[in-house]
Amino acid sequence: MASPEIEALTQALSRLPGLGPRSARRAVLHLLKKRESALEPLLRALDAVNERLETCSLCGNVDTLDPCGICADPRRDARALCVVEDVADLWALDKSRLFPGRFHVLGGRLSALEGVRPEDLSIDALVARVEAGGIDEVVLAMNATLEGQTTAHYLAVRLERFPVRLTQLAHGVPVGGELDYLDEGTLAQALRARRPVG
Repeated sequence: MASPEIEALTQALSRLPGLGPRSARRAVLHLLKKRESALEPLLRALDAVNERLETCSLCGNVDTLDPCGICADPRRDARALCVVEDVADLWALDKSRLFPGRFHVLGGRLSALEGVRPEDLSIDALVARVEAGGIDEVVLAMNATLEGQTTAHYLAVRLERFPVRLTQLAHGVPVGGELDYLDEGTLAQALRARRPVG
């Protein structure tokens, strides 16, 4: 039987996404066995992040700086703005290094079932950024869910009065995907978004 402190650590880790009670227990055992090489560096890193954690006042990213490293990077194309639902989406797109512009995090997506309204998201801040000028393209990088597409449509309506090019991520058949394994919604979207060959 583990001490109450070790049990509390195990329970805290088990609440993290992707870790259940058994995985958390294995992680705790590893940390205890490798105290100097794993536990102590982890504690220092957690403490440092906890001390310096900031939400970027420009885009909504989470970083230890405000403005964040992305917004402060002069190599970024300030004329292109990619709108995402959450910080995890921003990090995934930024990690790909395929988008050279800046980002805007909404903090969620519209959802009548969950009671998320436009005023609950940073939509007004997005409109203000576009209204301030200097942006040529806004990429609506919403998830391919009903709520994500509803959010993208709402944003398109709110931004249509500005002289910016509105684009959306492509949806459809993934690379390496086999048609007989795809759901009807994905197939329908792929057919609607078809393009000429060559």
